[in-house]
Amino acid sequence: MSIYRKYCHEITDAQGNLTKLTLDYPDNFNFGYDVVDQIADEAPGKRAMVWCNVEGEEHTFTFADIKKYSNRMANVFRAAGIGRGDRVMLILKRHYEYWFAAVALHKLGAVMIPATHMLTVSDLVYRLNAAKAKAIVCTAQNEVPQKILRALAQAELSAKLWCVQADIDGFENLTTAMAAADDTLKRVDTKATDPMMLYFTSGTTGYPKGVIHEYSYPLAHIVTAKYWQQAEDNGLHFTVAETGWAKASWGKIYGQWLIGSAVMVYDFDNFDPKQLTTIINKYGVTSFCAPPTVYRYLVRKGMADMPTLRHASTAGEMLAPEVFRKFRERTGLSLCEGYGQTETTLLLANFKGREAVEGSMGTPSPFYNIALRNKAGKPVGVNEIGEVVILPEQPGKQTGVFTGYLDNEEQYRYVWRGGVYHTGDAAWMDENGRYWFHGRFDDIIKTGGFRVGPYEVENVLMEHPAVVECSVIGVPDALRGQAIKAIIVPGAGYTPSRELEMDIREFCNQKLAEYKWVRIIEFVDEMPKTISGKIQKNVQRTQK
Repeated sequence: MSIYRKYCHEITDAQGNLTKLTLDYPDNFNFGYDVVDQIADEAPGKRAMVWCNVEGEEHTFTFADIKKYSNRMANVFRAAGIGRGDRVMLILKRHYEYWFAAVALHKLGAVMIPATHMLTVSDLVYRLNAAKAKAIVCTAQNEVPQKILRALAQAELSAKLWCVQADIDGFENLTTAMAAADDTLKRVDTKATDPMMLYFTSGTTGYPKGVIHEYSYPLAHIVTAKYWQQAEDNGLHFTVAETGWAKASWGKIYGQWLIGSAVMVYDFDNFDPKQLTTIINKYGVTSFCAPPTVYRYLVRKGMADMPTLRHASTAGEMLAPEVFRKFRERTGLSLCEGYGQTETTLLLANFKGREAVEGSMGTPSPFYNIALRNKAGKPVGVNEIGEVVILPEQPGKQTGVFTGYLDNEEQYRYVWRGGVYHTGDAAWMDENGRYWFHGRFDDIIKTGGFRVGPYEVENVLMEHPAVVECSVIGVPDALRGQAIKAIIVPGAGYTPSRELEMDIREFCNQKLAEYKWVRIIEFVDEMPKTISGKIQKNVQRTQK
């Protein structure tokens, strides 16, 4: 069963391709009751999640299981005073308790704050000070409980603390508490416009911003799951993402369950490409989504056949053409790129029914009215660079787009200036209506009167066998205004040298227009990155 049809209307063309999707949901829509519990009541044995870990433990949870365990957890939370509007931080890695906790908090009308276990004590101090979380639910692993206690002490804050599957000083064992809790729950009155989730973005400049989404947010991921990831009713979808990041909301719960697909969860710390293919084959994964880094390792390390896999998608960073081509040669599947932000859901993608084109972000989501605008707010022509913007349903409001930055109304008004949502990302559209990423506006290099997106050059650099990772920035240049500099992490077996620098530069510049030529190369052992793994170009621009 695909419950999503209760809440949306799809318009398709003669070939069956989606051209428009509109939502129709009640004022009190709540994913916990109206999706999870509804499926559990109508099809209790329907598979919701297949979970396993590196230790060999595995579980299959039905929707009836998710309803039962989320009710128990909700009753534990409620007994501790957690209710509508209260903020609760979840640091649960890929533990299956994350899914119980998320649904439980939704049912109570609380605000969930997903966070990664990789946060440092200072990271936690900043987030706890900003969010004023009333409670924290965490893993026992990676010294997370100890870091939380130190952060609370430094911030001079207090919070109700739970830890799963362990007895930790200062924390209540949530697993034990759940076992004694009632598994029935009377529906709590919530509104679709209530705040549901608070994500801290990991931007490349400044402190992380708190992004607030409301209770209608899950419905905006119908397009994400069905038409981009091509998850299927009764299928098994596998997105590689830790639950602390927005990618988990995109690929590990909302859209997938709405269309009736189970989610595959592999609880691991250290990425092993061969192990991923083993999981895909063992459990019969039908659709797969991962960042380009995962695919890069897969094609370089060699892949086993994956006979059950019918679709593969990717987002989050640059996808090298070489990876696209090699993956298709090996599997017969084209990697379908997608684009969106923590502040939104999927905005552009290579959607079902259209052949994925190497390097293109695809076409606008039928759920949004996407356009390209110049600095004056005017439309740009074909092959002209402009900012990706959303022209909303009503000025300053669009389902699926965040409803505020935490305690930063000025920044929120800025991105919604003129009643239009500004992504800050530059792109251009070709004659076939496909969009091509050009870069963040603050990362665009102006050299010799030309504007160069760093990703254009990085794509070519990644084709050189010595380049494991790279970043392209503009640096001051008396002749050109800015010169293009490539910062490179060399691969195993390659030693930084003048000869290697010349070889890489010659290799790239033969493939680039002259105005995009790499003028400077610097070899480094590692890149400065945000906690989510994004390269901090702003840091690189200030380094000598």
